[in-house]
Amino acid sequence: MRRLACVLWVFPALLAAQETVAPTVDEKVGSARGANKGDFNIVQSWELGYRFNSVGGDAGKYQSDVNYRNGVRLLSGSLNVNSKDGKGKWFDEFVLSTQGLGNDPYESATIRLQKNRWYRYDLLWRQNDYRNPGLTTGQQLQNTTHRWQDHDLTLFPQSHFRVRAGYSRVKQTGPALTTEQLFDTRSNVVSIFRNVARQFDDYRVGGDVDFKGFRLTVQKRWEFYKEDTKDGPGSGIAFARSEPYRGQTGGWMGNLFGERRLLVVNARYTYASTVGDFVQNESAIGLDRFGAAANRQVMVSGRGNRPVTSGDFSLTLLPHSRVTIINHTSASSSRMVGNNYFQQFDNSTFSFSTLAFNSLTLRLVTNATDVRFRVSKKLDFTGGFRYSDRYIQSIENSTSPGTPWFGVTAEQTNRTKAGVVGVNWLATKNLRIHAESEFGNNDNPFTPVSLRDYHSVRARAQYRTKKFTLGAAYGDNYNANSVAITAYSSRARNYSGEGSWAVRSWVSVDGAWSKLHTDTAGGINFFAGAPRATLVSGLDSIYVSNLHAANVGVRLAVKKYADLYLGYNITRDTGDGRSSLAAQPTAGAQVFYNVQTFPLTFQTPLVRLSVRVTDKLRWNAGWQYYGYQEQFGVLGMNQGYRANTGYTSLLWAF
Repeated sequence: MRRLACVLWVFPALLAAQETVAPTVDEKVGSARGANKGDFNIVQSWELGYRFNSVGGDAGKYQSDVNYRNGVRLLSGSLNVNSKDGKGKWFDEFVLSTQGLGNDPYESATIRLQKNRWYRYDLLWRQNDYRNPGLTTGQQLQNTTHRWQDHDLTLFPQSHFRVRAGYSRVKQTGPALTTEQLFDTRSNVVSIFRNVARQFDDYRVGGDVDFKGFRLTVQKRWEFYKEDTKDGPGSGIAFARSEPYRGQTGGWMGNLFGERRLLVVNARYTYASTVGDFVQNESAIGLDRFGAAANRQVMVSGRGNRPVTSGDFSLTLLPHSRVTIINHTSASSSRMVGNNYFQQFDNSTFSFSTLAFNSLTLRLVTNATDVRFRVSKKLDFTGGFRYSDRYIQSIENSTSPGTPWFGVTAEQTNRTKAGVVGVNWLATKNLRIHAESEFGNNDNPFTPVSLRDYHSVRARAQYRTKKFTLGAAYGDNYNANSVAITAYSSRARNYSGEGSWAVRSWVSVDGAWSKLHTDTAGGINFFAGAPRATLVSGLDSIYVSNLHAANVGVRLAVKKYADLYLGYNITRDTGDGRSSLAAQPTAGAQVFYNVQTFPLTFQTPLVRLSVRVTDKLRWNAGWQYYGYQEQFGVLGMNQGYRANTGYTSLLWAF
């Protein structure tokens, strides 16, 4: 999980540059003006093709990462219908865009329908096939489908008063395998079949009004969530669990934005109150770790309420043409309250235990002030101060239902103070430089991995001419923390560079490279050993990563009749430099030593050819290779696969 978070945090630009071989992009056919039909102009393009693939190695890991399969697809499609004079009878604009329809793992469609001055309707539909193979032992698995749909309607979109309404739904369904530890936390883990069924519905209505340079937005929302996931029999054990949940949230949102000659005001307020009713009924029959018969039943029920209130106020002052002052204040309060009980009944011994929850309160107040001083058109400096105050309180009931109320209260307050400095410099006509740094302190961090004594540095330079662009960036984030439980430290350093070059009118090259070094260290206690697990302490949880990513692409246009694209992308984590795992003194230490670093390589070259057949027709073909290999992994089980994917298609614009 830490490895994935680092990749997503550091390499957004590189991931965005890493193309998939299909659908075909940047290769246009037909007249840019489209075709006229009555009072409308029509521009459309459709790419219909066939995908193919062959996979070797860990097919489950391939399905989790890529998951392109064989079959006919509508790889992409677009349709634009526009009124030529803006006075269509029923609509003035209709836009349809699709991608991957026909069983691609990532499918989407968007529609926009608009009649000037009267209405605008937007639809977004997406479907993702999500597969997670879990651990390679086969005890965990998820193979679900996510579907999203968003509908938004705006009445009088060009007027000073607009009415808005919308509806959204998110649904997840499919089979899965999960694990349970029965009948105590030191016994064997068993696999349980799970039928995932979750649904979220959101209804909203509101409006905007413009007056004297200000815009006021008000919205009312109703949200409904239901969980009907069920767990079935397990391996070697009779197990069943039903945990239906029904939750609903009602809320308000208001936003006020306005501009004057010397100031800009932006204020926002939100309130939401969630009410949830839940019941869990779980029963298990089997043998404990000593071979004795065990029979357990767990009942969890309750009704909870979670009111959340937040407000933001931002004021921008422009006292002088060279000075800008921005002050932002935010306050939020979140509470979870309710008399909720966890009850576990042992049918063998006729004993039961109860845990009860009363409330959890979180309050946060933050303030940030930034000042920008423009020395000249080419140089400006920024400075700022950040302050936050967080309060946390938890109340638990220490008695069983029906007895007099006695609460156990715990609370904590922490404050963070930080400073920010920065500079923007247009060194020459073509060279721009930006640098900034933040340094702060938290007097009482809530968890070992929270920020305490931290600082960060970010710098970027870009050189741009008519034919080529070069850029480079550096970032450094450091945090050291020590709480009563353990000490913790982390550091992340990022280096990156990118460039593009238009060599000729018919050839261009672009590429990027980045390196992220991450290391974290903290204390850890755990149970391990056989035949009876014992507490292991005095060891460190260490994670080290050196993640490199690079991509390069070359585009060639051959006399306007054909276009060729060559690309190569590689991501490689060299870990901490070790080439193999070393034996550790205990079995427990060996398990955690195996997950201190994850050296791996992921690479994907691709080739795409697009040939112009007629003014309205193109033939396209492409090939892309995916190679993933772990050098060593958890429990000595390394995931890896090799996949050849490709497509051929016809792109028709008319």
